[in-house]
Amino acid sequence: MAPPFRKAALFAKPRTEANRPGLVAAAASILQVLERRGVEPMVEEGTREALGLENLPGHDTARIGAHADLAVVLGGDGTMLGIARELVAYDVPLIGVHYGRLGFMTDIALDGMPEMLDRMLGGEFETERRTVLEAEVVRSGSVLQHGHALNDVVVSHGVAGGMVEFTVRIDGDDIYNQRADGIILATPTGSTAYALSAHGPILHPSLAGLVLVPVAPHTLSNRPICLPDSAEIEIELTEVRDASAHFDMQTFSRLAEGDIVRARRGARTVRLLHPPGYNYFATLRRKLHWNVMSSVERGR
Repeated sequence: MAPPFRKAALFAKPRTEANRPGLVAAAASILQVLERRGVEPMVEEGTREALGLENLPGHDTARIGAHADLAVVLGGDGTMLGIARELVAYDVPLIGVHYGRLGFMTDIALDGMPEMLDRMLGGEFETERRTVLEAEVVRSGSVLQHGHALNDVVVSHGVAGGMVEFTVRIDGDDIYNQRADGIILATPTGSTAYALSAHGPILHPSLAGLVLVPVAPHTLSNRPICLPDSAEIEIELTEVRDASAHFDMQTFSRLAEGDIVRARRGARTVRLLHPPGYNYFATLRRKLHWNVMSSVERGR
């Protein structure tokens, strides 16, 4: 039987110079596993430069999207979010190797990584599709910014502070006017990110839904709401001193009064590959430090 992967891209991004040596060592270990499996590496050009991998050719995103049938992302959730958005148009599956802080999406630990990655390259993995938002900022009928978000689209006040006033529309219907620090539209993936810290619900990734979460709303009766992922959401700025729109907190646009941030479920999804036996609830327990009582504790 033919191996499941022939060419695998490698992405990594050092956060600081201090963590670069560890990242270089982890990348070398990944490349060794690829070599043992007979998988041709395609090192992303920024990764090649950042990690000093001059012995290997560098490749841009378009070439990786056209030729790679797997991408290995070494880093934290922020790195995974950025790479996922870059590759969403190409449907390249992603494996995340954790080298960051929380690691909801990069679920292979460095400890034992070579053995686990080897198993996955041999075909032992769980596949999961994640919803992606497609969003745009519109001013006077013209699109100022267009992009994707795997986690969330956020409208928030800028450095000047103060509240932002906006109108929310769903499928063209006015839902409410609100004054708040901001508002978050999150996918199920993003429901465990900023939306969770703003007291939004956790949505299982398999749910066909979105969550709309106000941030410190002036009206205390305003609460998070779950929406069908078929909905189109518009947030129109009605009064603003300083505000911005963020896509996954990585790309942003300054907003003016009358601007509309429009978002909907994108036509494409992100394909994540997890280790065999992956369980979403186990990830929540581990990352959010949920306690599970033992049978002895329950009997007390």
